Order: sequence, then C-alpha cells, then structure tokens
Amino acid sequence: MTDRSKTAGAGTGSAGTSRVGRAGSHAESRGGSPLIIVTGLAGAGLTTALKILEDLGYETVDNLPLALLPGLTAAAGARPLAVGIDCRTRDFAVHELLDGLAAIGAETGAGVRLVYLLALPEALLRRFAATRRRHPLAPDRPVADGIRRERELTEPLRAEADLVIDTTDFTPADLRRVLEGHFAPTAAPGMTISIVSFSYRHGVPREADLVFDVRFLKNPHYDPVLGPLPGTDPAVAAFVAADPGYDDFCAALDRLILPLLPRYEAEGKAYLTIAIGCTGGRHRSVTVAERLAGVLHRAGHAASLTHRDL
Repeated sequence: MTDRSKTAGAGTGSAGTSRVGRAGSHAESRGGSPLIIVTGLAGAGLTTALKILEDLGYETVDNLPLALLPGLTAAAGARPLAVGIDCRTRDFAVHELLDGLAAIGAETGAGVRLVYLLALPEALLRRFAATRRRHPLAPDRPVADGIRRERELTEPLRAEADLVIDTTDFTPADLRRVLEGHFAPTAAPGMTISIVSFSYRHGVPREADLVFDVRFLKNPHYDPVLGPLPGTDPAVAAFVAADPGYDDFCAALDRLILPLLPRYEAEGKAYLTIAIGCTGGRHRSVTVAERLAGVLHRAGHAASLTHRDL
C-alpha cells in the first residue's frame, strides 16, 4: 500500500510535493483554472471518477491524447477541468505526462492535481469478468497479464500522485464522498470529516485514517430483545452506554480526537475518515459513532456519518 498520508482507501490525505507542482488541497489555483488529471489502473473506476467530477462542476474529457493537453488547458478558461489519461490514451508515456503537467503548472499558473486510482488484482479481475471487457494492455492474453503490466508501467504516476485512491472495497458512493471532500470547487474551507461504523467481519474500511475497536464493550447482539434492533435505537444505545468501560473510553476518545483536528487541518489535510468497528457493525460501533458525530458537531466540526454494515 502507498504512503498513508497520500492515499484514500488506505488512509485519505492531503497533497504531497513533487515535480508536477500542485496547488491547494481543494483544487484552488494560483491564477489559471484548476486541472485534475485522473489516471491509474483500468477497472479501478477512472470513468466513474470523471462522471463524479463532472457532477461537481468540472468540464471533463476522457482518453485525451497527450499532444492535445496543453491546448485544451489553455482553452478551458475559468471553468475547472478534469482529464482522464491512462494506458488507453494515444501516445501515452508516463514521464512525458509528468513533464507536461509540470510545464502546464509553470506556464499557466493552474492548480494541477494528479489523482491515481487503483484496486487489488483480485478486485480488478472480478470487474473485468463482470463486464466481459478485454484489458487494454492484454487484448489477446489473460487479463491478469494486462493488470500486472499496467501496474508496472504506471508506478511512477502513483509515486508522483497528489491523491492515491484504492477502490477495492469502494462503492460509487464511497468514491464520490472522497472526491467531493478533496475537489468540490464550492467546498467550505477546512477539513472534511467522515465517521464510519463498520464490522470487522467485513474488513476495516480502506479509506480509514483513524480506527477504533469497540469490541470490548458488552454486546447487545446476545440480548433476545435488543439483538434485532440497530445501534441507532435508544434502547440499544442505552445498553451499550451502561457498560462500565463506556464513559471512560468515550472521554478518552474525545480527548484524543478533538485536539488532533486543528493540527491535521493546519498541516493541510483535506479529508479525514474516523472508523469505529465492532464484530457485526450493527450495535456497539453504531452507537459510539453516533455519539462521536454529536460531539464533533457540538464542537463546531461538520462531520458526515455512515453506518457501512448496519
């Protein structure tokens, strides 16, 4: 997995610094229109990402030949622009793309951002099998060969990317949430916070930055009355809160998270995901996540709340 400070799907984070010469964390530009280059592995959601950015107000172009990129950028005007460039692209070459983006940023003053989408090979294989498409780098060979070749070919792009998004376990809604947090042109200043409850049976959310395990709390699952109810039910919440360790844990959680938020924001972090997990993802994690969301709201932090496995 990539450096967690730059990855969504295994830790969402703010931009790094590289030769491409990026601008601010919400696609702000120094003078030219914002430019987002969407690249990565075939099957990882590149087309979906462009559609999401189009919904956010970006003018989008997919599979653009590299030779046309400077002219398109110059003609974009003030409207933000998102361009899909990957191994399907005519005259695609990794280092030429990186050099071209650096030149565009220097010449136009545009805020150039490079977004790289990936997924684990088994997930990509499932997606290609479901769509019955051929891999663009292996039209007459097994899909696995194309995946392996493309991963090796585009590794320099992954290393230079401002944001790496692992979509292995993502739904389109998950991808939208991450892209909105980073690139919505009308996004309010500051860091976007997301709280997610989850079940350990189904794995830790790949987008999580901070993960807290609440399986030590007494489990309502074994109560015949409370078991069928969700953690949002007041009776279930009261049962979880009655655990002798609940109050101390929540107080410690507040003391940890609240001072961290302004520090993350000061470092330029655009998006933070806090994940709360229990065994089934229906009771304890839901109750604690609901409580934490309330604490953050009362402290003046806008935080979205998702119960992934409820």
